[in-house]
Amino acid sequence: MLIYGNTPRDIMNMMWKRRFKFVTFAVLVAVAVMLIGCTKPKPTLNALDRFWDTLGGKTTDLVKETK
Repeated sequence: MLIYGNTPRDIMNMMWKRRFKFVTFAVLVAVAVMLIGCTKPKPTLNALDRFWDTLGGKTTDLVKETK
């Protein structure tokens, strides 16, 4: 079947080029998102810090905090 002078092989080549471009773009976006996700700073361990502060004597009165 000819569509505007293209053979089926030509049509399949055009479709493959479009798919290849789309897949390449999707992979590039995925890699960029993964690299951006790796650059975020690590969260601090606030709960562990408070635990060691409590053991070390740096405590606050809970009654005073609620008022």
